Amino acid sequence: MKNARQKKILEIIEERDIETQNQLIEALGEHGFKSTQATVSRDMRELRLVKELSKSGGYKYAAPAETGSPNYTDRLRTIFRESVTSCASAQNLVVLKTLPGLAPAACSAIDAMNIRELVGSLAGDDTAFLAMEDTAAARSFVNEIHAVLQDR
Repeated sequence: MKNARQKKILEIIEERDIETQNQLIEALGEHGFKSTQATVSRDMRELRLVKELSKSGGYKYAAPAETGSPNYTDRLRTIFRESVTSCASAQNLVVLKTLPGLAPAACSAIDAMNIRELVGSLAGDDTAFLAMEDTAAARSFVNEIHAVLQDR
């Protein structure tokens, strides 16, 4: 049942713009899958869904790009540029501020970059904390982020 439901989630988000978990729950119901918010939230986490800019200017859920695809880096940069509003370091920690609801997407993009100096990341709603190996790595990473953000 779980595999079928997750497959249907991927089909639904491919077919139409889904902006909220409630919209996804309703769409699953239309296809005969009765789900709770907790179940859908777990499925989304396991599927590593991200929010990306839709053609209408809002944000929609999307499956992450495959690592081997040619535009993977570009998609990550776009997600990152569209979501991060500021960043700063405090010793070995990097604090990212994002638009509301987009810290998980920013962290997902960063995690997918496989940064050697990154020990781990933690995302809230609009703030993410990145633990770097040391203070120098944190400062260097913040400088890289500022360069990416200036290219908007």
